[in-house]
Amino acid sequence: MQLVYLAGPCGFSEIGRHGLKPLEQILCTSFSVLNPFQEGEFFGKEIVNLQQNLHDSSSKVSFLEIKTRLQQINQTLGQNNADLIKKSDLIFAVLDGSDVDSGTAAEIGYAYGIGKKIYGYRGDFRNCGDNLGSVINLQVEYFINASGGRIFYSLEELKLFFSSH
Repeated sequence: MQLVYLAGPCGFSEIGRHGLKPLEQILCTSFSVLNPFQEGEFFGKEIVNLQQNLHDSSSKVSFLEIKTRLQQINQTLGQNNADLIKKSDLIFAVLDGSDVDSGTAAEIGYAYGIGKKIYGYRGDFRNCGDNLGSVINLQVEYFINASGGRIFYSLEELKLFFSSH
């Protein structure tokens, strides 16, 4: 079974993680899903704990120690995500929001640069393109289309496409 890397900002919030379930269910019928938020769950919990220490006046951890540890975690997570993208057969990106998430855009650019096919999902009805000719940022849309992928605008459309391929 092919590996698909799931790019998008949804893992940063509780509601976002729950909102991904229908998409993951569709993708799991055709692919093994590499979700960077599940892969980096341990670090996510550590980040939350460290950031809570910033607001805890009784914390024994200094600001500099917290900042240094967060920088180390960020580098590790960035490298882990790059490795997962390299390992994957294709990329699937969540493109919702008033603009495509900057991390998602970076992952799309990186994936395109190393020759991965990229698909996207935009269920958000707002147009955030650079002009009438694009639905999202024109460079992100270009990378998706030039990779041989495409953008889906509903879960039903996505389900139909992958069930027939």
